[in-house]
Amino acid sequence: MKAAPLAPCFLAILLCTACEQLPIARRAPPPLPSAPTAATPAPEKPRATPIAAHDISLAGTCRRTEDDGFREDAVMRVVSNDVKTLKWKLWVSKRGSCQFDLADFKQVQKTPHIVLEATDGTQCKLLIWQDPRRVTLAHANCQQRCTPGIYEQAWPVLFNPRNGDCAEVR
Repeated sequence: MKAAPLAPCFLAILLCTACEQLPIARRAPPPLPSAPTAATPAPEKPRATPIAAHDISLAGTCRRTEDDGFREDAVMRVVSNDVKTLKWKLWVSKRGSCQFDLADFKQVQKTPHIVLEATDGTQCKLLIWQDPRRVTLAHANCQQRCTPGIYEQAWPVLFNPRNGDCAEVR
């Protein structure tokens, strides 16, 4: 009678060995794409057009408030690609602000675009370039100069190169 409890276990083992794998489990994984070789070069991604070098001279003041509460107050004077004055504060609605002052930066590049680096050892940079419609003042890696949580919405300021006012965004 001691063999009777083993019968269900023996029956289960027999049934499992007769089980067939489901078709999806038997399917081989799709082949990996082959690495490009000299005979088959990788397709090139389109590259952005580089910023053309311009001699930037601008006495700009841009103060405006958007309907959604975003606001900017920027004063910048550049003479032959040398930044002489820069004071910029922007507000991301009522959630916070970012602030930049020339006294906290040193100019490290004049062409093809202007670059200012923070003097406090952070990686914060201000970038200035011109295209036919506007002069752009942008920031990069400057989260520490902004209220926490708003940096991703802190957009550049755009100046009209003809009169120094705020440029139209459209």
